[in-house]
Amino acid sequence: MNFEKVSLKQWNESIQNVDTFDKNALKDAYNDIMLPRQSTSWSMGMDFFSPFEFKLYSGNSLIIPTGIRWVVNKADGNIGLIIVPRSGLGFKHGIRLANTVGIIDADYQFANNEGHIMIKLHNPSNDTVYIPKRKAFVQGIVLPYQICDGAESDENRTGGLGST
Repeated sequence: MNFEKVSLKQWNESIQNVDTFDKNALKDAYNDIMLPRQSTSWSMGMDFFSPFEFKLYSGNSLIIPTGIRWVVNKADGNIGLIIVPRSGLGFKHGIRLANTVGIIDADYQFANNEGHIMIKLHNPSNDTVYIPKRKAFVQGIVLPYQICDGAESDENRTGGLGST
């Protein structure tokens, strides 16, 4: 398993809905995307880095296209990727994911958006929070899972966010 950038075409499509992003800088931002990684050798999570600077205003939410997809092989077994805010943002400002926790299924890589991981953050605090470009803002944790007997599915993914 590994992380990869989505295609430039997919990046361009996804970023069009971000009002705060300078559309003249699409290719530069794409070229600067950093793949997730551990911050220390014992870190459980892998940091996702902001592909552009943004402000998260008090009481508002914002979707951040990461430019990243998670690629998994069947040989990796039953694993999923959990996305959570970095503890500093949550502890200091109460920043959270709009859907409380992000669950990235292994077959999301086959979605019609190339499995582009999109993060929607919400700021419940009274403060505006500034996130500079290339700042770690969420982390991904790979976890094994099991399916109960009789609860299996033979369906294949076709859609992207919220399709299942």
